[in-house]
Amino acid sequence: MGRIAAICISEKKGTVKKEVERCVLKEDYGLEGDAHAGSERQVSLLSYEKTEEFRNKIRNSGNGSGAEAKIVPGVFGENLLVKGYDLSSMSVGTKFIVGDALLEIMQIGKSCHSGCEISKVTGECIMPQNGVFARVLKGGEIGRGDEIKRVYSTAVITASDRSYRKEREDKSGPLISEIAGNAGYMVEEQVLLPDDEDMIYEELVRISDKVRPDVIFTTGGTGFAERDRMPEATMRAGTRNAPGIAEALRAYSMSITPRAMFSRAVSVIRGKTLIINLPGSPKAVRECLDYLLPVLEHGLLILKGEADG
Repeated sequence: MGRIAAICISEKKGTVKKEVERCVLKEDYGLEGDAHAGSERQVSLLSYEKTEEFRNKIRNSGNGSGAEAKIVPGVFGENLLVKGYDLSSMSVGTKFIVGDALLEIMQIGKSCHSGCEISKVTGECIMPQNGVFARVLKGGEIGRGDEIKRVYSTAVITASDRSYRKEREDKSGPLISEIAGNAGYMVEEQVLLPDDEDMIYEELVRISDKVRPDVIFTTGGTGFAERDRMPEATMRAGTRNAPGIAEALRAYSMSITPRAMFSRAVSVIRGKTLIINLPGSPKAVRECLDYLLPVLEHGLLILKGEADG
């Protein structure tokens, strides 16, 4: 978790951004009152720690000519100076909550503006490698010192003929959403489908490619019954296998009941989305998520290229 070290806006393009105490993030627009809002790069962000590294580099080079004193909030054109996160190491699609607002990273780095005062003195600028640009998915008022928190997103798919026909309540899908939400995941979608392999496959592809959550949890359809086709649909949707997760969940479940050996659940990767089959019963769903969620973030960071294996 990080904090907003500074909020900066400029009323006219081509002018240095000035620090303000509070501001409103407007959905699909940017910071209210900022001349660059409304563009494709709605909000610009920069890591506070990177600006300090840059300041020290100038100071230690011996040719700064006082340039370090010019490194103040807004000088690089950033709207939000963020303390506690190395933003440039994160991947496009990463989401952050600050106050009631929700941001999604859309671009890493940009070309330096011609005539940048800092680059004139030092010969380089911080933005090409470390500038991050985001869009506002949900608006809200923010202030200097507010917490900013990275959030992971998920989608949930239940496969059940009986629940789809409204003959039985789907309890496992809502339970996954509840547990994941309590663990800090943002639930993008919750879908109920029949035990139809093609429908499940098509929905897995749609959600992975269009919604692009970090992880999709499925429940149901992993047993021996003829209509249990979740593993087949999941393997079709995957572009890479990730068997260790399913194997670990199966082994853990077998320490609770030997009937877990009859699970055919799989886990795969499609693009940057991890797809994990969970059991169909609410009790087993809770047990598996209690075991999985404490370590899942590390796997997601590896998948995004932000951590070593």
